[in-house]
Amino acid sequence: MKLISELLHTQYPFIQGGMANIATGAFAAACSNAGGLGLIASGGWDAEKLRAEVRTCKSLTNQPFGLNLMLMNPDADNIAKMAVEEKIPVITTGAGNPGKYMEDWKAAGILVIPVVASVALARRLSGEGADAVVAEGCESGGHIGEVTTMALVPQVVDAVDVPVIAAGGIADGRGVAAALALGAAGCQIGTVLLASEECPIHDNYKKAVLKAKDRSTVVTGRASGAPVRVLRNQMTKAYLKEEQAGADLATLEKFTLGSLRKAVLDGDVKNGSLMSGQIAGLVDEIRPVAEIFDSLYTDAQSVISGLEHIFN
Repeated sequence: MKLISELLHTQYPFIQGGMANIATGAFAAACSNAGGLGLIASGGWDAEKLRAEVRTCKSLTNQPFGLNLMLMNPDADNIAKMAVEEKIPVITTGAGNPGKYMEDWKAAGILVIPVVASVALARRLSGEGADAVVAEGCESGGHIGEVTTMALVPQVVDAVDVPVIAAGGIADGRGVAAALALGAAGCQIGTVLLASEECPIHDNYKKAVLKAKDRSTVVTGRASGAPVRVLRNQMTKAYLKEEQAGADLATLEKFTLGSLRKAVLDGDVKNGSLMSGQIAGLVDEIRPVAEIFDSLYTDAQSVISGLEHIFN
């Protein structure tokens, strides 16, 4: 099996998660310089704001990097064109089907790697020309599907003929080794990178991730069809109470409107949306990105070597 690093031309088979309002050009560059594939997240930004972030990234690294395009972004069409104009090497996508952009991106030599939460979508997008897919389990932070990483990854691996990158619940070498055992060619990493020195989130947010335990996350938005995994706090308690009472979307949006920015920029851990995966309970220190990637890789090698001894 070939690792995704061969396709991406990176040192490690790791992609940094496209975290909205967090994955800036500078952070993507730091992740690329550390040996993974850094991603600039589109989030709610428009094409020109993203162009500036792309150029910042280019000024800080000569390594491969990418753009994560949330297809629900109102400026998605312009962002798709900007990606071609700026010669972005890799695009990952979420929240939809990038099919209408695929021809232009492929003609420009861009690697297209959609994030999928189901086998059906993986099949469809690989058939439309995706170079790889990210199979993201519901353990992940942020917007999620309903299938776990352990169940989703091997089913997607069996269903498509392109490399599969595992995401969700991976924060140490054991998780990387498990993903590879399931047939993945690499991993997308998010929550553990929140606790990196280079991550631009507020210190309060980082401390909340470090304090998290195995049951510290909850999922909001299931009733509206847009489930999001976040750390429990005052906001999620109020949101879930209203959601369970059958509140309408307008009422629920009062809790979430601007809540991610409150967490990322203001450090409001009571009312902000602290997106984080279930694996946060394993994250207990702040380290440089380079150290995180190196330990993920070397510890996975040690785990795999140890398993070989068990079976010999």
